[in-house]
Amino acid sequence: MKYIVTLNGMDYEVEVDELKEAIVTNTAPTAAPVTATPVAPATPAAAPAAPAAPAAVSGSGTPVKSPMPGTILSVNVSEGKTVAEGDVLFILEAMKMENEIVAPTGGTVNKIVISKGSSVATDEVLAFIG
Repeated sequence: MKYIVTLNGMDYEVEVDELKEAIVTNTAPTAAPVTATPVAPATPAAAPAAPAAPAAVSGSGTPVKSPMPGTILSVNVSEGKTVAEGDVLFILEAMKMENEIVAPTGGTVNKIVISKGSSVATDEVLAFIG
Protein backbone atom coordinates (compact mmCIF):
# COMPACT_ATOMS: atom_id res chain seq x y z
CA MET A 1 0.00 0.00 0.00
CA LYS A 2 1.25 3.47 -0.82
CA TYR A 3 0.55 6.58 1.21
CA ILE A 4 1.48 10.22 0.82
CA VAL A 5 2.72 11.74 4.08
CA THR A 6 3.23 15.45 4.59
CA LEU A 7 5.99 16.40 7.03
CA ASN A 8 7.12 19.98 7.61
CA GLY A 9 5.38 21.07 4.42
CA MET A 10 7.07 18.41 2.27
CA ASP A 11 5.13 15.51 0.68
CA TYR A 12 6.68 12.04 0.90
CA GLU A 13 5.46 8.88 -0.80
CA VAL A 14 5.62 5.96 1.65
CA GLU A 15 5.12 2.30 0.77
CA VAL A 16 3.96 -0.04 3.54
CA ASP A 17 4.08 -3.82 3.29
CA GLU A 18 1.51 -5.93 5.11
CA LEU A 19 2.97 -8.60 7.40
CA LYS A 20 1.36 -11.97 7.99
CA GLU A 21 2.33 -12.06 11.66
CA ALA A 22 1.63 -9.50 14.34
CA ILE A 23 4.34 -7.33 15.87
CA VAL A 24 3.72 -6.42 19.49
CA THR A 25 5.54 -3.57 21.17
CA ASN A 26 5.39 -2.57 24.80
CA THR A 27 4.05 0.88 25.34
CA ALA A 28 3.75 2.74 28.59
CA PRO A 29 0.28 4.02 29.40
CA THR A 30 -0.03 7.74 28.95
CA ALA A 31 -0.57 9.78 32.06
CA ALA A 32 -3.40 12.24 32.41
CA PRO A 33 -2.33 15.81 31.64
CA VAL A 34 -1.09 17.70 34.67
CA THR A 35 -2.35 21.19 35.23
CA ALA A 36 0.21 23.72 36.32
CA THR A 37 -0.36 25.47 39.60
CA PRO A 38 1.20 28.87 40.14
CA VAL A 39 4.12 28.89 42.54
CA ALA A 40 5.33 31.91 44.45
CA PRO A 41 8.83 32.96 43.40
CA ALA A 42 11.48 31.50 45.66
CA THR A 43 13.44 33.84 47.83
CA PRO A 44 17.13 33.72 47.05
CA ALA A 45 19.02 31.56 49.53
CA ALA A 46 22.17 32.78 51.17
CA ALA A 47 25.29 31.95 49.22
CA PRO A 48 27.02 28.83 50.53
CA ALA A 49 30.06 29.52 52.62
CA ALA A 50 33.35 28.97 50.87
CA PRO A 51 35.36 26.04 52.22
CA ALA A 52 37.89 27.08 54.78
CA ALA A 53 41.35 27.50 53.34
CA PRO A 54 44.07 25.45 54.99
CA ALA A 55 45.85 27.43 57.68
CA ALA A 56 49.08 29.02 56.54
CA VAL A 57 52.00 27.02 57.86
CA SER A 58 55.56 28.25 57.71
CA GLY A 59 58.65 26.17 57.48
CA SER A 60 61.88 25.98 55.54
CA GLY A 61 62.42 23.74 52.56
CA THR A 62 60.17 22.08 50.02
CA PRO A 63 56.57 21.65 51.24
CA VAL A 64 54.95 18.21 50.99
CA LYS A 65 51.26 18.84 50.21
CA SER A 66 48.20 16.64 50.37
CA PRO A 67 46.93 15.90 46.84
CA MET A 68 43.35 15.37 48.09
CA PRO A 69 41.24 15.67 51.22
CA GLY A 70 41.37 12.74 53.61
CA THR A 71 42.65 11.35 56.91
CA ILE A 72 46.28 10.60 57.74
CA LEU A 73 46.50 6.89 58.64
CA SER A 74 50.24 6.79 59.31
CA VAL A 75 53.28 9.03 59.51
CA ASN A 76 56.31 7.05 58.30
CA VAL A 77 59.01 9.66 59.04
CA SER A 78 60.17 11.82 61.90
CA GLU A 79 61.75 15.27 62.02
CA GLY A 80 65.47 15.14 61.26
CA LYS A 81 65.24 11.93 59.20
CA THR A 82 66.93 11.88 55.80
CA VAL A 83 64.66 10.80 52.93
CA ALA A 84 65.18 10.14 49.24
CA GLU A 85 62.89 11.37 46.47
CA GLY A 86 59.95 8.96 46.20
CA ASP A 87 60.15 7.63 49.78
CA VAL A 88 56.69 7.08 51.34
CA LEU A 89 56.20 9.73 54.02
CA PHE A 90 52.49 9.40 54.84
CA ILE A 91 49.53 7.11 54.18
CA LEU A 92 46.39 9.13 53.41
CA GLU A 93 42.94 7.55 53.42
CA ALA A 94 40.60 9.14 50.88
CA MET A 95 37.37 7.60 49.59
CA LYS A 96 38.13 4.34 51.46
CA MET A 97 41.45 3.96 49.63
CA GLU A 98 44.94 4.20 51.09
CA ASN A 99 47.17 6.60 49.14
CA GLU A 100 50.92 6.90 49.58
CA ILE A 101 52.24 10.45 49.90
CA VAL A 102 55.84 10.41 48.71
CA ALA A 103 58.74 12.80 49.10
CA PRO A 104 58.84 15.23 46.15
CA THR A 105 62.58 15.66 46.67
CA GLY A 106 65.42 14.16 48.70
CA GLY A 107 66.70 15.81 51.86
CA THR A 108 66.12 16.05 55.58
CA VAL A 109 62.63 16.32 57.07
CA ASN A 110 62.70 19.76 58.72
CA LYS A 111 59.19 19.89 60.11
CA ILE A 112 56.13 17.62 60.26
CA VAL A 113 52.96 19.71 60.44
CA ILE A 114 50.31 16.99 60.90
CA SER A 115 49.94 13.85 62.98
CA LYS A 116 48.30 10.44 62.66
CA GLY A 117 44.50 10.76 62.57
CA SER A 118 44.53 14.35 61.28
CA SER A 119 41.99 15.37 58.66
CA VAL A 120 43.63 17.27 55.82
CA ALA A 121 42.37 19.33 52.88
CA THR A 122 43.63 19.43 49.31
CA ASP A 123 46.98 21.27 49.06
CA GLU A 124 47.39 21.39 52.85
CA VAL A 125 51.05 21.29 53.84
CA LEU A 126 51.96 18.04 55.63
CA ALA A 127 55.71 18.50 56.10
CA PHE A 128 58.80 20.37 54.90
CA ILE A 129 61.92 18.76 53.41
CA GLY A 130 65.13 20.80 53.29
